[in-house]
Amino acid sequence: MNHSTLSNTGTSVDAESSRVSTCVHADRREPEAVRGAVGRATDVPILELRHLYKVFSPHRGRIDDAIAMARSGMPKDEILQQTGCNVAVRDVSLSIREGEIFVIMGLSGSGKSTLVRHFNRLIEPNAGELLFRGTDVLQLGSRALREMRRHHIGMVFQSFALLPHKTVLENVVFGRWIRGDAKAESDNVARDWINGRLGLKGYERKYPDELSGGMRQRVGLARALVSEPDVLLMDEAFSALDPLIRCEMQDILLEMQAELKRTIVFITHDLDEAMKIGSKIAIMKDGVVIQVGTPDEIRSAPANDYVRRFVEAS
Repeated sequence: MNHSTLSNTGTSVDAESSRVSTCVHADRREPEAVRGAVGRATDVPILELRHLYKVFSPHRGRIDDAIAMARSGMPKDEILQQTGCNVAVRDVSLSIREGEIFVIMGLSGSGKSTLVRHFNRLIEPNAGELLFRGTDVLQLGSRALREMRRHHIGMVFQSFALLPHKTVLENVVFGRWIRGDAKAESDNVARDWINGRLGLKGYERKYPDELSGGMRQRVGLARALVSEPDVLLMDEAFSALDPLIRCEMQDILLEMQAELKRTIVFITHDLDEAMKIGSKIAIMKDGVVIQVGTPDEIRSAPANDYVRRFVEAS
């Protein structure tokens, strides 16, 4: 099995989301071998969400009420008014196949960035199921969850999250170092990426503040991919870049994907970006997935007026 680390080591779980979560798993497993807990299965999707809900609220006792209201079809604004609860993710079910770029898109407040943080349990859901290669991720204990993040699911954020006191080489190889891989081999792999795929030859001893935004994001992307994850989560990874650099990064991602064939979950608010890079696209609004389809399906058969306006504006 390929191995990865959570690329932005040190990112903490949102404290508020931890306080309000009512999804308690008292009997989480601590397997003797993590590979037994996170198995492989070719006949199931690599990632699957089933009826996922996430509610943010200072009133823990009202979260179950808010979920019940959401299940009954009550609008998000009415639930907020009656309970003080914000239903950020509402009955989301998705199936993501190995080797595809699955884009989740929507405007600010749609729930897309909250949703992607469920895949590696940076945010805990209040209800629903999350499966990785057929294994219930919500039942993993802390050790198995740590191993899943280190070896199977990487992440790249919009803010790059490079370590400012480390060089380009040290940033790229960081995930392999903390995983315990041999230093010499890891350094050689990182140099191959820096000098080849990244186009940053001569920059391996530079620090992040000596790089442009596009260069820093290339380093962030390489840090995740050098560790060879099964799944790469990208939360608006290119959104902070200038348009030309953003287009260049999209091209680099597609070139790397053609070679490496990773499973990528990509978050964006830009339909043009989604259409360019996505194998499948899920469009979200108010925490709900409105439509899932290929770029051609989204373009030719929008599910409703909201999606149609997106398509017409792109």
